[in-house]
Amino acid sequence: MSPILHLNGLSKSFGAVTVADDLSYELAEGEALGIIGPNGAGKTTMFNLITGTLAPGGGTIHFQGEDVTRHSAARRCRAGIARSFQVPQPFSGMTVFENAMIAATQAAGLSGHEAERHCLEVLSQTDLINKANTVSGSLTLLDRKRLELTRALCAKPRLLLLDEIAGGLTDGECVSLIQTIKDIRANGVSIVWIEHVVHALLAVVDRLIVIDFGKKIAEGDPKTIMASPEVQEIYLGIEVDA
Repeated sequence: MSPILHLNGLSKSFGAVTVADDLSYELAEGEALGIIGPNGAGKTTMFNLITGTLAPGGGTIHFQGEDVTRHSAARRCRAGIARSFQVPQPFSGMTVFENAMIAATQAAGLSGHEAERHCLEVLSQTDLINKANTVSGSLTLLDRKRLELTRALCAKPRLLLLDEIAGGLTDGECVSLIQTIKDIRANGVSIVWIEHVVHALLAVVDRLIVIDFGKKIAEGDPKTIMASPEVQEIYLGIEVDA
């Protein structure tokens, strides 16, 4: 079976600064992949390349076996690629339900009662159903994070990209969010998750990739990767004798 996502030799530079350096990996259907790396390593840039908001300087992106490297962001979203943002970006003057409906109609192409039913199902899944009529600008951080998930899921993704969705949450809030992400994966959605809250990643992902200066430096079993001296030095800032 072909991977749902295949990055092959992706590169991107801004002047003399390289933010993606021959980046290659595959994601299997139904897999959850974690991405870690220091700030400025190029992780969010990678998401921008996958979603089409940024064009690569070189390399290719295949989604569900199709070369989407030159497809627009809107076309990729309609094909099944959705993301959350590190800093929640709701339409703050609109309700939670209205935010969800925008995603369902504009991203998933649903309309009428079908769009409404889908939104209500997703709001139940993300534990926001009781806040459907709440103005999104008044939500707590946890609920804004949940709204980011809601809007991404209302786009009916096959591939979900999560960017630092656990950042800033308490331990108890992380536990709740982790369970929600596990449920999303159980429904057949493939996941790539960028996160600094490593214990959250380890609770969900099958595989871990470490990126530094836009280049993949390690890939494999999450616990093995986190125990690597090279990863501890680059990612954790800990000097370890090999």
